[in-house]
Amino acid sequence: MKSIYFILIAALIFYNCNNNKTEAKPEAQEPTKEEVISIPSTLEGTWELVNFYNYDNNTVTDSFNAESGYRQVKMYSKHKVMWTKHVPSDSAEWFGYGTYKHEDGMLIESLEYGSQMMDEVIKSRESFIYELDLEENKFSQIEVDEDGNRIYAENYIRIEK
Repeated sequence: MKSIYFILIAALIFYNCNNNKTEAKPEAQEPTKEEVISIPSTLEGTWELVNFYNYDNNTVTDSFNAESGYRQVKMYSKHKVMWTKHVPSDSAEWFGYGTYKHEDGMLIESLEYGSQMMDEVIKSRESFIYELDLEENKFSQIEVDEDGNRIYAENYIRIEK
């Protein structure tokens, strides 16, 4: 009987010793403001136009939503862009395809081809350069004049990553 008590006490001591062996785990730390800011947002995904802004002296003077039935969608892959626009009151087709890059607060879309109407525009203007205001689930592409003054913006929300 003494041997059973001895075995039980030994097992209990062994069990407690093993449970008290806790390794110090590093505490999880919140990212610093600099780390949060440095995480780049990406255009990759699908976006839908929600509204427009007009500017005067770099200040929004007018904002308006698209007319009923109007839809404009942009899809960005790693290096390619494709967009399409449906305007119920317009029988013309509108779409374009090409490459893009965004850096230093700018978006540059270089279109290779598009719909018949867009091909006419591409003949005179192959690249479209915008000021870019990009957040995780929304962005604005802002047209600026030759002096850097804002003219108008198209504002998009992410509809798929």
